[in-house]
Parts: sequence; C-alpha cells; structure tokens
Amino acid sequence: MNLEQQEQALYKIEIPGLNKIYSGKVRELFELGDDRMLMVATDRISAFDYILPTPVPEKGIILTRMSLFWFDYLKDTMDNHILEGDFSRFPESLQKLTSLRDRSVIVRKVRRLPIECVVRGYLAGSGWKEYLQNGKVCGIKLPSGMKEADKIPEPIFTPATKEEKGKHDVNINFSRMENMIGREIAVMLKEKSILLYKKASAYAEKKGIIIADTKFEFGIYKDKVILIDEIFTPDSSRFWEKSRYFPGRSPVSLDKQYIRDYLLSTDWDRNSPPPAFPEEVVRMTINKYRQIYRILTE
Repeated sequence: MNLEQQEQALYKIEIPGLNKIYSGKVRELFELGDDRMLMVATDRISAFDYILPTPVPEKGIILTRMSLFWFDYLKDTMDNHILEGDFSRFPESLQKLTSLRDRSVIVRKVRRLPIECVVRGYLAGSGWKEYLQNGKVCGIKLPSGMKEADKIPEPIFTPATKEEKGKHDVNINFSRMENMIGREIAVMLKEKSILLYKKASAYAEKKGIIIADTKFEFGIYKDKVILIDEIFTPDSSRFWEKSRYFPGRSPVSLDKQYIRDYLLSTDWDRNSPPPAFPEEVVRMTINKYRQIYRILTE
C-alpha cells in the first residue's frame, strides 16, 4: 500500500460544500475562495515518510495552537500565511462544524516552494549517523571529535527536496537548491531559516528547552516569499530539556522522536505498511506533545 492509498483509508476529513485542494500526511486544505484556504490539522502522525495506522488524539489541536503561537512570536522576522486563527471569527458555516475548532486556520493561498528548509543546531539523528561516516552533515564539514548531541559551532542549513506523496524527501546541497528555485530566493530562505531558528532557540532556552533542529516551508504569495505550514512543533522540530541534556548520548526528547524510536524497536522493515502501535505509545506521545506545548507557550 503506497502513501496515497493509506491516506484514502485513514481518518480523512471531508467538509460538505468545500472543495478539498490537498491532503498531506497530517494536514488537509480546502478552497475558501478569494485567495483563501482552510487548513485543518488531523490527528494523523507520520514517520519515515509513512502515515502510521494509529492516530494520536488531540495531536492536531496541539500542532495548530503551537504554530499559531510561533507565527505570532516571529511575525516581525518573517511574514506568514495566517489570516485567521480565532475560530469564533470564522465564517458561520464553518463555526457550525465544531470538530474544526482549535485544529483549523484560515490561510493565504500560496505557491509552495518545493524545498524543506532544515536548520540543525546540534548533532543528532541522521546528521549524527552521517557525521560518524565522513565527518560531514549533508556535505557540510564539521569539526572532528564531536560527540552525539554536541552543539554545532554555528547552526547549519541543510535543505531537502519536498517530494510528492509516496516518495522520500532527499537531502540536497545549496547549489542544487539554487538551481531549483533561483539564487536570490535560495539565499533569502537560508538566511531567514537560520534567523528564525536562532530567535526561537533563544526564547526556548529561557524556558529550559533546546531546539536541536527544525524545518520550515515557504511559499510565494503575490510575488512575496512567506512562511507557511507549521513551525517549531513537535512534528517539525527536535526538543530537548536542558536539565536532562548531556552530550555524548541521545537526549530524551519531547517530540515525534519517541514514535520513531518505538518503530525502530520493532521488526518493521520501513518498506511495507507500518504497524499499529499500542495504547501506551499513544498515551506517551500525546503527553510529550502536551508537555512541550505547556513549557513553551505558558
């Protein structure tokens, strides 16, 4: 079963009278007219480019609230696609659909750029594995002798392609990114991504949280590049508690890494439909999402 077939089978959202534009791994987009869309965050969760067969109740609500917090906090650094996040100000026809409350936003309709803009501030995950092989992360040479979870001297920008459904995103170098979207936009995305990461990281550290890495997506609205989708959520970022952080080992995280670790502990081959996970894993996952949301937004 490929990704598109999984989506057709898993807890999809339909809204009578609204045309669905796009169905992603987590979010659904609906046409609202006048260059507007309704973006709905479901409780689906994905890992290793697969939608998993077990939803995580409340997840979509946390992702939406957390993104709205960060979009507002960072609005002076980068314009974004949010038009309305207050459900009480949605059109009356949508307010009648109470299942959309807290998991929906009205956004600008943009032309999405086909790049995932990844910023890494610490040596973790696939970056750590690559460093062990050749001392590099996505082709960027790092100092020798670094340990797992070490802080990188300066945050590095490691873009990836944003592939169609059912395909794996591919890490690319900056030169290829320039060829894909043009040098001017590529340079701007790199600079803005690092700036957003640094500003959010400084805020998070005051709350006792390390943002080890994150990813952004951007789109073009009326010839202007803006920030879209989600930002600094446990789906798109790696969060560590400073009080439990020790270089040289993989820190306990408050994000989707818990799900990845569980899947890696099974005999799933990552090339076939993924297994369902038990209630305890669902419970632990949503507790981590709730915890990081409270820490960063209260």
